[in-house]
Amino acid sequence: MRGWIAAALMAKPAKRGLEERPQDEAHHPYAFHVSGPRNFASLTWKDLLNSSWKDENYKRIVIACFIQAVYLLELDKQENRTKETALAPNWWIPFKYKLTQTLIDERDGSIFGAIFEWDQLAAMAGLVLAKPSGAPSVVLALRGTILKTPTIRRDIEDDLRFLAWESLKGSSRFRLAMEVLKSVSKKYGSSNVCIAGHSLGAGFALQVGKALAKEKIYVETHLFNPPSVSLAMSLRYMGKKAELIWKRLKLMLPSSSVVVEDKTLSEGSSLPQSTGLNMNNSGSGVAKWIPYLYVNNSDYICCHYTSPDGGKGSMAISDGQVLAKMFVVSKEKQRFLEAHGLAQWWSSDAELQLAVQNSKLISRQLRSLYAAATA
Repeated sequence: MRGWIAAALMAKPAKRGLEERPQDEAHHPYAFHVSGPRNFASLTWKDLLNSSWKDENYKRIVIACFIQAVYLLELDKQENRTKETALAPNWWIPFKYKLTQTLIDERDGSIFGAIFEWDQLAAMAGLVLAKPSGAPSVVLALRGTILKTPTIRRDIEDDLRFLAWESLKGSSRFRLAMEVLKSVSKKYGSSNVCIAGHSLGAGFALQVGKALAKEKIYVETHLFNPPSVSLAMSLRYMGKKAELIWKRLKLMLPSSSVVVEDKTLSEGSSLPQSTGLNMNNSGSGVAKWIPYLYVNNSDYICCHYTSPDGGKGSMAISDGQVLAKMFVVSKEKQRFLEAHGLAQWWSSDAELQLAVQNSKLISRQLRSLYAAATA
C-alpha cells in the first residue's frame, strides 16, 4: 500500500528580515498577479446580464483561488506579514468577496479555513448592483497540509487519521466546520452556500457536506485533489481479492461441498462487497447533493476516484443516477507535486474532461448517505 500524506505543495518562500518593505511583496511567488489566473477579467455590470458564475470553468477558478487564500492567511500569520504586505487578500478581493471569519484549529492556533461572503459594497463600487446569478452568498474554503513547523504536527495528525480510518469526524476541524456551515446555511439558505477544499481540506469538505446532506441540508461542494488512499480501503481491497480467490477455489471443490459453503455465505459470512447506490427514491431528496470532484490521474493521492467499474470518463454514476461530477486532468509524464498542486485548477491551459464513469470509490463513500435516506 502506498502511503498517504497530503502536502500543501506550495513553494517555500525566502526568509525576510524585519526591514522588508511593502513593495518587496510585489514580486513574491504567491502574489496574485504573479501566480494567479491569467487573462482574468474583473467582475463588471455585464455579469448581471450574463453571469460568469454560470460558467463551470470560472466557478472552478474562483473557488480554487479562495482556497489558495486560506493557505496564504496561515502563511501570512506565520511570517508576520502586516495588513499592507499580506498576500492573501488579493486572492478574494478581485472577485468582490470579503473575509468575514477564519476557522482556527484549537490544537495549534493555525488557520485552516475561512468564510468569504459576497461584498455588495465593493461590487457597487464597480457598478455591479446585485450579486450575479449563480454566485454563492457564502463560501467556506478549507486548506490542505502545510509542511512547516507551526502546522505540520496537527496537519499530519489529521492526514494519519484519514489514512487509518478513512474518517475525519474525530478532528476538531470537522466539528468546527460543521458548526460554521450550519450557521451560514441557516442565515443565507443552503442553496446560497458553498464548501470547498484542497487535499486534506477536500477530505473535510466531503465529509462535512455528506454529514449535512444526511440532515437534509444540501450545500454545493467542490473537492480539489481529495484523498482516496487509506489503510481501510486497502484492507477492503485485500478482502475482495481474498473473496475472488475463494470463489475460484470453490469451483475446484466437489459439488456437494459447494452447496454447503454457498449456503453458509448467504447467511451473512461473506466478505464485504462494493455495491452501487440507488438514488431513485424521488421522495427522499437525496439526489439534491452532488459534489464536484477535481482529480488528476497522475496524483496518487486522488487518482483512485477514477478507477472505473466499467466505462470511462468522469461522471460518477450508480444505477443510472449521478452521484458526483468529476473533472479529470490527464497528462503524461507529470510530476506528483504538479499533479497534486492547487495551481492547476486556475490554470488557463487546464484540459478537463467530464464524461460518464461508474466510480466504485464514490459509490462506497456515499453509500451510507443514501442507505439512510432510503431506509
